[in-house]
Amino acid sequence: MQDNPIEEIKNRMGEFSKSQRLLGNFITEHYEKAAYMTASRLGSTVGVSESTVVRFAIEMGYEGYPEMQKAIQDYSKTRLTALQRLDITNNRVAPDNVLKSVLQQDTDRIKATLDLNDEATFNEAVDRIINARNIYIFGAMSSNVLARFLDNYFQLIFDNVHFVQPVNTSGIYQQLIRIGKDDVLVAFSFPRYCQSTTNAAKFASSCGAQILAITDSAASPLGEIAGTVLLAKSDMASFADSLVAPLSLINAIIVAVGMKKRESLENTLARLEDMYDENGVYNRGM
Repeated sequence: MQDNPIEEIKNRMGEFSKSQRLLGNFITEHYEKAAYMTASRLGSTVGVSESTVVRFAIEMGYEGYPEMQKAIQDYSKTRLTALQRLDITNNRVAPDNVLKSVLQQDTDRIKATLDLNDEATFNEAVDRIINARNIYIFGAMSSNVLARFLDNYFQLIFDNVHFVQPVNTSGIYQQLIRIGKDDVLVAFSFPRYCQSTTNAAKFASSCGAQILAITDSAASPLGEIAGTVLLAKSDMASFADSLVAPLSLINAIIVAVGMKKRESLENTLARLEDMYDENGVYNRGM
């Protein structure tokens, strides 16, 4: 509803009843905790009923508490420090069943990612990659893991792939200095969004390159720049980012590209297998 729910609550504090002010104060001062509390838990923490929490959300213009909670989560996910994220772990992960809690959340994120994307946009992204003169790949911080995974397989499929190292700003621009029309930059960015990725995408776009963003929202800094956006649900299980859904989306891209480039890929893989055998790269099975 509101772009900044915390600021909206602060602005309306004078209109609230005593119970609503208790809720408003807690949410604005501890939004990083409130974002992941159920209505019942938030109410008991503040000292009001669950129904009061639900009415508060409706008063704020939301259809119900889940919609307000999501707005607070969206607000908080770009602002939480690693230490704050670690602090709220117990609100999200059952301490006596960490394995099941984390894997179940990741399963839900993959399902949500499937709902966020349509085949037409996905196929458009694949075609942009295949038809590009040069393919540049960039991701900073934890997203660098995603970029490296994509680069590892694209190096087997294409001979025009450039992996952009997430070094200092001048170093990034230096690696992108030849990017231009008919090229594509595949860029990754998830909360907390790295400014270096946004700047790199802006620079590449100004040079005429197509930007393919893999991010969590079309309204993210990278999503607003890109011509094609693929969305993946990313969240935290603690201070660590959950990259399971983005990685699954990348895997789908690799499979789709590989199917379209099957003939050349088969030749490359056959040569690789011969090389592996000659050099004893892998342990032989029993």
